[in-house]
Amino acid sequence: MIQRIISTLILGCLLLGACGQKQEAPKPSVLWIDASANFSSYANDADSIARDCRRIAQMGFTHIVVDVRPTCGDVLFSSRVAPALKAVPAWFNGEIGLKERTADFDYLRAFLDSGHAAGLKVMAGVNMMVGGWRMGSRFITGMVYDHPELKDWCAVDLLPGGELVNQVDNFAVRGGCFLDPANPEVQTFLLTMLEDLAAYDGLDGIVMDRCRYDDYAMDAGYTELARAQFTSYLGAEPERWPVFEEPGHIFLDKEPDALETAWLTFRCQVIHDFVARCAQTVHAVRQDLPLGVYVGAWFSEYYRSGVNWTSPSYNLAQEEPTYRWATPAYQATGFANLADFLILGAYCPADQVHGDTEKTMEGFAKLGRKRLCGDVPFYSGPDIGNERGFEKGGRGDLLPEIRETMLGSADGFFLFDLCHIRAFDYWNALNL
Repeated sequence: MIQRIISTLILGCLLLGACGQKQEAPKPSVLWIDASANFSSYANDADSIARDCRRIAQMGFTHIVVDVRPTCGDVLFSSRVAPALKAVPAWFNGEIGLKERTADFDYLRAFLDSGHAAGLKVMAGVNMMVGGWRMGSRFITGMVYDHPELKDWCAVDLLPGGELVNQVDNFAVRGGCFLDPANPEVQTFLLTMLEDLAAYDGLDGIVMDRCRYDDYAMDAGYTELARAQFTSYLGAEPERWPVFEEPGHIFLDKEPDALETAWLTFRCQVIHDFVARCAQTVHAVRQDLPLGVYVGAWFSEYYRSGVNWTSPSYNLAQEEPTYRWATPAYQATGFANLADFLILGAYCPADQVHGDTEKTMEGFAKLGRKRLCGDVPFYSGPDIGNERGFEKGGRGDLLPEIRETMLGSADGFFLFDLCHIRAFDYWNALNL
């Protein structure tokens, strides 16, 4: 308990300013910098990094999250175990292509030095449970594709046809190839990677993204390792495998039975316990280094990805109609109290800023506060490039309103992504 109080005080100093001025300090404004989407600008150009860090600070942002492990699983920092990123599919000149990195400067160090010089706090973002990236047969990159011996690390999915298929062999995969969270070798690899990252001098925080099962895959996780662990969790062989016999699940379409509830709970327990190990690992390297987790704010749907990001003291069955089946064991998988902060992606169309319910930016933040029960500070905000009404640009006039709305409802403002600021010339949209 004492260590938790100390950690909270340290985090307050780092993220909100001097301890003695905590109440007067402005709330954080956090900008995400996706690796692949910004790779054309920064992969080989440290001067561009320095220039844009200055511009970001001038916009009023206080923090940046620099993505240093995109979904391909290779990294843009020095690691004993993770392969260095040499090329990534990226958008440039309006088309997607393979962008190579030929420079040898330390990508993360360049952001740390330039960000600090501009007055920014610099946090590193890492995609966790992914190890490769596929877009059809044209673009296939990343460690699990480069190293066939890592195939056993990957997720196994129940496909609509009823067969169980490793994601490496699933050519329907578009985007990240997910790893199996239940695999001890996967966890050891990722924990060692986090040790390397936490050792970076001057780093102001780490944010774990995709620390979960696949995006929309209630049918994900059916590896033999998971089956053995689930058997141990149940105390007996599951009466059926796969647990959800009808494939193609995206949402629950009925009240889950006892076995299905146990399977959904087991997956959340795997993620909960892994987040706890991540926190222990990072804080063993640097006790004062904040560890955060990015999650989607749409919690009513998050059972699909094996994640319960609420407070363990939040009464799911009572408060959430979607989770009326949630048992005390499922509720206990909430991991909000394990992190130092959360980032809630409040991704909504441009005309859904205000409200009290899910599917509005403000509502996402208000519900996030309720669900977190004060266990952890959180920052929230939209994707300003991919959601309806944002995709064609021209909404710079809306950004100050969004920022003020989110600062009023959350503990800080979050915005995704820098590439949209560049694409739509929003550089002056938020200047204070």
